[in-house]
Amino acid sequence: MSYYAKFFFFCIVITLFNLPKAEAQCTDNGGTLTGGDCVNAVFTSIPFLRINPDGRSGGMGDVGLATSADAASMYFNASKMAFAQDDAEVAITYTPWLTALVPDMFIGQVAGYTKLNDLQAIGGSFRFFNMGSIQFTDESGVDLQEFNPQELAIDFAYARKLSDKVSAGLTLKYIYSNLAKGQSTSTSGEINAAQAAAADLSFLYTDDFETKGRKANLSIGAALTNIGNKVSYTEKDVKDFIPINLGLGAAYSLEIDEHNTIMLAFDVNKLMVPSPDTLTVGGDPEEYDHREKSLFSGMFGSFSDAPGGFSEEMRELMYSIGAEYWYNKQFAIRAGYFNEHRTKGNRQYLTVGLGLKYSIFGLNFSYLVPTSKGTTANPLENTLRFSLIFDLDKFN
Repeated sequence: MSYYAKFFFFCIVITLFNLPKAEAQCTDNGGTLTGGDCVNAVFTSIPFLRINPDGRSGGMGDVGLATSADAASMYFNASKMAFAQDDAEVAITYTPWLTALVPDMFIGQVAGYTKLNDLQAIGGSFRFFNMGSIQFTDESGVDLQEFNPQELAIDFAYARKLSDKVSAGLTLKYIYSNLAKGQSTSTSGEINAAQAAAADLSFLYTDDFETKGRKANLSIGAALTNIGNKVSYTEKDVKDFIPINLGLGAAYSLEIDEHNTIMLAFDVNKLMVPSPDTLTVGGDPEEYDHREKSLFSGMFGSFSDAPGGFSEEMRELMYSIGAEYWYNKQFAIRAGYFNEHRTKGNRQYLTVGLGLKYSIFGLNFSYLVPTSKGTTANPLENTLRFSLIFDLDKFN
């Protein structure tokens, strides 16, 4: 099982059962991390908020902070909607997720936007994460009942141009996570559903120009997403941070001729949540817990709290690079690469994708190929994303 799969399921376990902290699998050497193989991944609650549901960006290594606007822009950068070429779009996405572990797990999303005028746009989305059916048992292993954990997020966004080249966006969202509501544990008591309210702040700079007589565009995007309250599934548990994220990205597109266009994009992301601060497995329960930090203390302290110092802070950065080629604005080929350090989750994969657009209808497809090494099959293998896009303006 990859580090990412371990991260995903360990988040659920540690949240529900309030296990002693066991995040940092390193040795204590005077308060510093030693060795290049120390695993000290950053954990959050409700990690599905950072799973990209878009078929287009999914084919380009999950880049999307500065790419051209479409109906799925809200996930990355809502401010892009103000510069959208089409007046209104709707996208429907379906993604089977970690099917190597749970065959009936999937993510679905419906998203869209409409431009109010040349300066303003509004958008909304609904994301649903179905984790499949699980069987609950008692301490003796006797079957009790089946349960279907589910999570959802509802987003509303507003984007406005601040000038001919700059826009800003604000997204408000409601998050609901039901992992085992109604069940109980001997250590934490009854399990409840977790709820959160969050916001995204986003900005975009875009400039059209010519190079050697060819039309070109350079865009730079930034987004601070999922700024919201900490959550817990029981009354006794210490509350966990949701995946607050800071992203910076750039995209350069060039019109080779009237039929051929290419785009290159690059994103850098960092979770703005505290790094685990316990260096030995099963630390002192009376020791200060990084999860007890306040929201803003945890966010802004996340740039300097890694126990391994600056080198470990740099390992917490996630990189995405992607390319897109369009022929006649109707057929697209995409490729990309995503990299996360092996000690911070070890998600490393290549992606490829295809896109078709004809009149009111568009289709995006992506396929994920893991490259991280492991002794077992990577659960991200064969991940597919499908997105249908409808241009409502042309439809009318």
